Amino acid sequence: MALRLVADFDLRKDVLPWLRAASAAAAPGGGGPDILENNYESLRILNIERNGNVIYTYKDDKGNVFFGLYDYQTKQNEHLYTFEKDLQAVSCSVNRERTLLAASLVQAAKEGKRNELQPGSKCLTLLVEIHPVNNVKVLKAVDSCIWVQFLYPYVESRPLPVNHLLLISEEKYIEQFHIQVIQEDGNRVVIKNSGHLPRERIAEDFVWAQWDMSEQRLYYIDLKKSKSILKCIQFYADEHFTLMFEAPLDISLSNSGFKLVNFRYDDIQDQEKLSRQPTLCVFTNHTDYYVAVYLPGHFFHLLNIQHPDLICHSLFLTGNNEVIDLLPHRPLQSLSGSLVLDRCSGKLYRALLNQSYLLEFLWNARLDCEKMALMHCVLSCGRDPRQTEAKIIQWISENISACHSFDLIQEFIIASSYWSIYPETSNMDTLLPYSSLLTWDTEIPGITLVTEEIPLPLMKVHSFKGYWEKLNANLEYVKYSKPHLHYNNSMVRREWLSLISEEKTRKRRSMVYVRNILDNAMKVISNLEARSAEPRLTPLFQEEDNHQRLLMGLMVSELKDHLLRHLQGVEKKKIEQMVLDYVSKLLDLICQILEASWRKHNLHPWVLHFDRRASAAEYAVFHIMTRILEATNSLFLPLPPGFHTLHTILGVRCLPLHNLLHYIDNGVLLLTETAVTRLMKDLDNTEKNEKLKFSIIVRLPPLIGQKICRLWDHPVSSNIISRNHVKHLLQNYTKQPQSCVMDKSSFSVEFLPLNFLIEILTDMESSDPALYAFEGHDNVDAKFVEEAALKHTTALLGL
Repeated sequence: MALRLVADFDLRKDVLPWLRAASAAAAPGGGGPDILENNYESLRILNIERNGNVIYTYKDDKGNVFFGLYDYQTKQNEHLYTFEKDLQAVSCSVNRERTLLAASLVQAAKEGKRNELQPGSKCLTLLVEIHPVNNVKVLKAVDSCIWVQFLYPYVESRPLPVNHLLLISEEKYIEQFHIQVIQEDGNRVVIKNSGHLPRERIAEDFVWAQWDMSEQRLYYIDLKKSKSILKCIQFYADEHFTLMFEAPLDISLSNSGFKLVNFRYDDIQDQEKLSRQPTLCVFTNHTDYYVAVYLPGHFFHLLNIQHPDLICHSLFLTGNNEVIDLLPHRPLQSLSGSLVLDRCSGKLYRALLNQSYLLEFLWNARLDCEKMALMHCVLSCGRDPRQTEAKIIQWISENISACHSFDLIQEFIIASSYWSIYPETSNMDTLLPYSSLLTWDTEIPGITLVTEEIPLPLMKVHSFKGYWEKLNANLEYVKYSKPHLHYNNSMVRREWLSLISEEKTRKRRSMVYVRNILDNAMKVISNLEARSAEPRLTPLFQEEDNHQRLLMGLMVSELKDHLLRHLQGVEKKKIEQMVLDYVSKLLDLICQILEASWRKHNLHPWVLHFDRRASAAEYAVFHIMTRILEATNSLFLPLPPGFHTLHTILGVRCLPLHNLLHYIDNGVLLLTETAVTRLMKDLDNTEKNEKLKFSIIVRLPPLIGQKICRLWDHPVSSNIISRNHVKHLLQNYTKQPQSCVMDKSSFSVEFLPLNFLIEILTDMESSDPALYAFEGHDNVDAKFVEEAALKHTTALLGL
């Protein structure tokens, strides 16, 4: 199932064996728990403290109320206190040092039986000294139920001089008691001035309250002139507490019949009745990336609260989907820190996203929105990123064309890079792209989108701490419609194209600027190589590929500037490392996809030669590389040096000539110098290969073309070299007076225009041999130069 409940605590496994042993060892009158087998059903959980300790209660056959504690760290049980009265425990809490116990008890439901401690009262709230067992003080004796909770502030391990206790009453008020303790006779801890405990009223006239044990916050809904206001109070280590926010609710709850959370006691009959009713469960975890909402037999929603602007990042399962019937149908109570309490069974669970099931579900998902949501969910909660990415890559390779709403490779690269860097700082979701999509226009079954504008509540935020600081920043972002801060490569695109254009015209800006960019690229490649534990199968990073290095270095430069502008308070060195990690991750993901493809198809380095026909495996790898190129081109992301060379070589091996040329002309295949050099050297001069080579040469950029022609010992290349040489000479020709009369008898050709052209060329070459030296003369003879010059001249003269 998508949500996995792992039992952290089970009364029957973690408590019962200890109770049995304690019962067997207890001598009559010894004060130990008198446990009988037929009373085990009275064992139940009362409270979970902030440190994870579980407080439970048990009634013996005489009706005495026994309180015990299960230490979450040591996995040991401890007897706290026994009330030798026939009462029913409603609520209980123990302070951090386990020296004080607060408990609320109600009169037992037996006819004619009254509370002997306080006649006429329904509920007793007691404060007990338990280190050692000493005095019992009555805090409240009223007809309404009261819930008690000691505060657990983050402090050092030393004992606290003052303990703070919250009392939340069914009579709609909240009080805080301040209890000072002192040590007497060694380790004996007693309450100082127990006759008068300082207290203060926290809130009045509320209809609902909930305690956040993890953050030590109290949420409650206050009623002011028939208006409902949600408030949050933060408690600290001293007596200080702060109202963090208040937000008006657009509904009236005065007569809603709301009950206090973690407050009302339900007896066994009530629990059995509740277990037969459908119960809505809400689960949260400590990251706040996701909230799970579950109604057994009806729906399971996994809401992505980190990126609520794209609804496709949330998983909506409704109707007959098998996943919505896998969780327990009993009422579950969600606590802080991913904890879930099942009071009926006495079990405490930790709610976790089941990554194995999510991956299995990803393989079987049919809807694009489900694939999108599952990919993000698996990437965000993966405890082993490398293994998780490998499994997603395997899924992508099997479903490369299965999605119509988004590009699988593109989304994977962007999402995985984002989640790898996200933990570095809390503002990454506003600064880096987390999805390749800007909007989602495809229908999601079971979800109706409302396009009307919903006004935000006028929340008064009084303090910024943790989650609420982030919430307020998000509200401000939406409220004032700040410009989109997500980084994109538009600036990199313009600068990169400008540098490439300058290179073609041989007008390059300062070498210091270019060197800094290439240094950035070298840092990325070094960082990437340090990540790789095993040697790569694919022949990448084996050539310079300056164009990709320029793109890589420019992205580092632009992204660093972007983060420095918007990440206030983060040191420059950390930002530089974050940028290197991010760009390295992008390239590493591309390499991982290629590595997985090579490994799957069992390819070897001999695919880089042209002496055999392409296999089906090479076709598959070529297709994957083409899809990678499409994904990165639209986002203008860098590719590993050597990618274009490998892609072109596979293209030559896999494609018919007309398709190959079509790919080249449309920019899908880039003719790198390394790839074309290998092509010229490896292929012989059969008619088919001559046609291929000539088609490639005429499509090369001039600078590369001149180098490549000198590698091909063929009349066609000689023709091209000769024409380029003559063209270069004539471009620099300035007519000057003849210095001498040439010996015309030395020319065997009697065509006057040719004789005149040869005379000019000879004169220019002899005037400055170093300037007009003929390169690549090994593949060219003088006779051929004459013929080429003649043809060129006659063409220019129109003869």
